[in-house]
Amino acid sequence: MHSAVLAKNAIAAWLLPPGLFLLLIAIGLLLITRKPRLARSLIASSLLLLTTLSMPLVANALLLMVEPPALKLIPDDAIAIVSLGGGKRFTAYDQIEGETINNATLMRLRYTAQLAKKSKLPVLVSGGKPLGGISEATLMADILQKEFNTPVRWVESESVDTQENASLSAQLLPKNAKIILVTQAVHMPRAQSAFTKQGFNVIPAATDYANQETLSILSFMPKAQAMSDSSFALHELLGMLWYKLRP
Repeated sequence: MHSAVLAKNAIAAWLLPPGLFLLLIAIGLLLITRKPRLARSLIASSLLLLTTLSMPLVANALLLMVEPPALKLIPDDAIAIVSLGGGKRFTAYDQIEGETINNATLMRLRYTAQLAKKSKLPVLVSGGKPLGGISEATLMADILQKEFNTPVRWVESESVDTQENASLSAQLLPKNAKIILVTQAVHMPRAQSAFTKQGFNVIPAATDYANQETLSILSFMPKAQAMSDSSFALHELLGMLWYKLRP
């Protein structure tokens, strides 16, 4: 396991929900006898925010703050499609390798294959193995070629995060190249920023947009998936802020 990834994920676990609010509740319980007013405020506000962020209505609103418009037209002067890895499963007991891409990456590959067949552009897949095992890019290339009948020209298999996706892809493609970038809609702004900083002219091709269900009483009911979506959106907003603050 890559130490930098381990440290970053550990910090993020306590800066984002639900970890942040669980931490605040624990602090409140520790302070309940010495500073009861502060303790009750911490516990009550944390429970309120946990409940609020677990509502589909709130989760979708947060996702919409981040997600870009969908790709309308493939530009004629783009030179490549760059597809980013979004994680994998180690316990893939149904696969010979014992590992495979997760659902997020599969969504990206499906869209990548559609765009590649429509545009005839070559494909670069990017994703390392921050948690060990087989690199995401190796698995992605194998699936694109064998299951989607889509050839892969470049395999970048050393990156451990979005910034390295961009910097290492820049070593494989021409400088200032116009690329079509494929990733999750909520991840696109941060990914686009990272690739733009590396000199790419980025055409965002986002996929897996938030499911906008019809407003109903269920939109206000706490759901585990809504909490996950809220955390994902806040993670991306925090990441975008970090990218802006970094030189």
